[in-house]
Amino acid sequence: MTAAAKKLLEDALSLSIEERAELVEALRDSLQLEPTDLGGEWSREIASRVAELESGEVTPVAWGQVEQRIRDRLGRK
Repeated sequence: MTAAAKKLLEDALSLSIEERAELVEALRDSLQLEPTDLGGEWSREIASRVAELESGEVTPVAWGQVEQRIRDRLGRK
């Protein structure tokens, strides 16, 4: 890693967790050179799930709640 990259990393680590998450997402997105073709099956699945959410058929669950349920089932804190 270059000195400039090390300095950038050091600066990034001083950001809040939310800012670091946004930065990671932006950097990850910058690495994707071509759009990903999900294929017909995945596109239909995504459209179906969005329709379920929009119709109220299903209720979204926050990741924190899902993670806690998993931890509870596995007997972890």
